[in-house]
Parts: sequence; structure tokens; C-alpha cells
Amino acid sequence: MSQRCKVSVVMPVWREAAGIEATLRLLQPLRAEGHELIVVDGGSDDDTAALAQRWCDRLLIAEPGRARQMNAGAKVACGEVLLFLHADTCLPDGALTQAAAVAAGQQVWGRFDVRLSGQRPLFRVIALLMNLRSRLTAIATGDQALFVRRSVFEALGGYAEIPLMEDVELSRRLRLASRPRCVRPPVITDSRRWEQQGAWRTILLMWRLRWRYWRGESPESLARAYRSDVRH
Repeated sequence: MSQRCKVSVVMPVWREAAGIEATLRLLQPLRAEGHELIVVDGGSDDDTAALAQRWCDRLLIAEPGRARQMNAGAKVACGEVLLFLHADTCLPDGALTQAAAVAAGQQVWGRFDVRLSGQRPLFRVIALLMNLRSRLTAIATGDQALFVRRSVFEALGGYAEIPLMEDVELSRRLRLASRPRCVRPPVITDSRRWEQQGAWRTILLMWRLRWRYWRGESPESLARAYRSDVRH
């Protein structure tokens, strides 16, 4: 790995042993192109870290919590652009070329449209509404693979280390610098959560949590509500 690269992909993981190798194997062509892949494990008690080691440029162990893990990865990254990718999300072809465009353009950050992996027609409607909402509000969620010029990310102090809504909170600050670059070729994110918890129930939960966040409720309180709902 050279001292400087165009894009650093930062992936926070926790208890991903079952699928981490398959996930990272798909990203190897990006490494071959000179981009960097950083995996940040949140202290998994399975073999996630050991299995990921050979498939990434840097493997870090950090305190659990996506915001903390992504900040830890960003701190050691060499790329001009940082792209934050969930372990259950796949990038489209040409993704890093799209992300790298914010290194020199007027837009300093961006995100991808999203598509859910399930085949139910409802999932297409959900994705359409997620993408439309994001375009209208200039707010991105973690499923949309947010990317940002590293200098801007550092100037803003990175992710707020909160247990929920960290991507929404960062987006609110980033949109003061520029509107996001909205990339249409979608990332594909696993629909497992929607299928297990029920699509309509998940929709209502996320909208309810987002509404409570906009009204000023603390992320800690929302995280407790989220965990309680998911368990039931």
C-alpha cells in the first residue's frame, strides 16, 4: 500500500464470522486498483477478526459502536476520500470512481442510492422512498455507503460517537458544506432485517425513531427503544 491512495473503504464489523470472508472477497479488485480496505472489529467474540485479517489492508480492534469503529478506521486511513461501508452492503461497479470524484469537485461528500436484496415488490417501493427522501433532505443513512473528502471529515471532527443516528447527525453537518453527490447505481443491502422483523413494522419503527430524533430526543434513549423493539 502506497503512502497515499484515492479511496479508503472503512468497514465496521461485529460478529460477522459467517459471512465476512465472502463479503471481503468481493472487494479485492478494489485493492488491486490501489484503493485501501480497512476493517474495524468492535470486539467480536467469534472469529470475525481472524477471518478478515488476510482480506484487508488494515485490521483494527476498537471499542464497540459503529461511530467509534468508523472514526478509528478513518484515523489511520491513507485515502483522500473515505467511504464507510456496512458489512451487509455490496457496492456497484465503478463505485470508488464515483466516490473519488468528491476529492476535487464542489461536492465534498455523497452517498449511493440503495436497493434491498429481497425480491418482494414492497422492497422496491421502500428503496425508492428511501432514495427520494435522501435526495430531498440531503441526509444519508449508513445503508447508503456515505463517502466524504477526508479533510472535510477531519475538520468536522468525524462521527459523533453516539449509539444511533450517527450517519444522520454527520449528514446534517456535511450538508452545510455542500449538497451530497447522489450516485444512482445502487448499493445492495441485505433485506434480512426487514424480512425477520417484518417490512411494515420496520418502516414504522425507523420513521418513529427518526421523528423522535428530529424532535430532540437523545440518541441514547432512541438506541434503547430500538434494541427493545428488535428483541420483541
